[in-house]
Parts: sequence; C-alpha cells; structure tokens
Amino acid sequence: MQKLLDNKVAIVTGAARGIGRASALTFAREGACVVVSDMDTAGGEETVQLIERAGGKAFFVACDIAYEDQVMQLIDRTLSIFGRLDCAHNNAGLGHGQMPVADIPTSAWERTVDVVLNGTWFCMKHEIPAMLRTGGGSIVNVSSAAGMQAWPLVSGYGAAKAAVAHLGKVATKEYAARGIRVNAVAPGPIATEMVAGAIRQNPALEQHLTAAVPMGRLGTAQEVAELVVWLCSDRASYISGATIPIDGGQVA
Repeated sequence: MQKLLDNKVAIVTGAARGIGRASALTFAREGACVVVSDMDTAGGEETVQLIERAGGKAFFVACDIAYEDQVMQLIDRTLSIFGRLDCAHNNAGLGHGQMPVADIPTSAWERTVDVVLNGTWFCMKHEIPAMLRTGGGSIVNVSSAAGMQAWPLVSGYGAAKAAVAHLGKVATKEYAARGIRVNAVAPGPIATEMVAGAIRQNPALEQHLTAAVPMGRLGTAQEVAELVVWLCSDRASYISGATIPIDGGQVA
C-alpha cells in the first residue's frame, strides 16, 4: 500500500523528544527518509534508532537553529545524503520561563526570540531554495496557542510564536506559485515529557492546564505529529498560509 510520503525527504528539528520525535517517527512511518536534528545528540540518535528499528531510514545532525551556519550545514548534509528536500517540520523551540514582561531577563528574551523566531526563519531561508530545486515542498512551522491568545507570564514566547505564524503567511504569498506550501500548527497543552515532569513535581498543574480546554485533557505529541505529517502530504495540497490550532478547543 502506498504511504503518504513515499520517496520524500523530511527534516525535523527539535526531534530528540516530544512532538519532534513523534513527528520524525510518523514521517518515517509514512515512507519518508528523515533527517533528525536537535542540540541533544543522545536523544536525536535515539530517535534515529527508533526509526531504523521500525524499518525506516534516518540520520542525525546536531544543530542549534539559532545559528545560521549550523542550519546551513543541516541543509547541506541533507542534500548530500538524500539529494533533495521535500518536507520540513521546524519544531525546535524554547521559552523564557513564566514571569511578567518587566521581569524577563534580556538574555532570556533574546535567546527565546533567537531560537523560536530567528531560528525558524533561518530554517525557512535555507529550506526553501533546497525545495525549489526539485519543484517545491511543504513546510510546517510550530506556533502555539500562546501565540493566538494573550497568555500571562509568557509574553516573549507568545510574541515569537505569533511572529512565526505570520512569517509563514508571508512566505505563502511569496512562494505558493512556485510549489512551496507553508503552514503552522499551534499546539495547546501537550503531554510531553517536559510537561509530565512538571506535573510530577506539582500535581495541581494538570488541572490548571486542562481547565481552559473544552475537551478536558492534555493533547498528545502523536496527535500533533499526525497533523504535521498530513499537512506535508498531497492530501493537504490546497492548504497554505494556515495556522491550525491543535488544542482541544482552547482558543475557540
């Protein structure tokens, strides 16, 4: 049976754990060769091993997307090994912790913007020309429900994630006619390892996170991954410039 992404090549950043790992595994399940990228070498190599054990093809490239030269090396390695790039899930990100606007250290603000916004732009800046070489491709960036609503105490993160969504809309206007689709997913509270650890330390946190979610539960990394991979497939061929919440109805 033909899979959604047979003979395609996909990059996933931030793929050592959580949503990125789930997406990398799902790309591979659907037939893509996967370039796994992360700052965490051990976690990234483990993701590659999981893909290979399931019969897929993958390799790891260490990359901090806040540095353009590292992103360029990521794209160059991809093209040298697989010869093309069809899909990219620009997932890597971080936050500055929970604190009011006036209390955020400048260094924490700058690092958040460097990774979330500038890093996503660096990825797109070098992914798009690679995709154009073979007639186009699909990019799925990661925004956030925090970029669609005003969430207190995460202003820098939310602002950067809102900018990521806007960046994708502009890129759609510029490149859709040349075969590049750019969309974003906007997760709400997702039960990643990081969130699970925080809940273990503070069991009341889960109720706090789910209180504003109409479905009354956390989402899963796999649920996000399924949307990401579908957006990269031909089944989503007329969708570009969209930011799709995946949040159990939280921002409705």
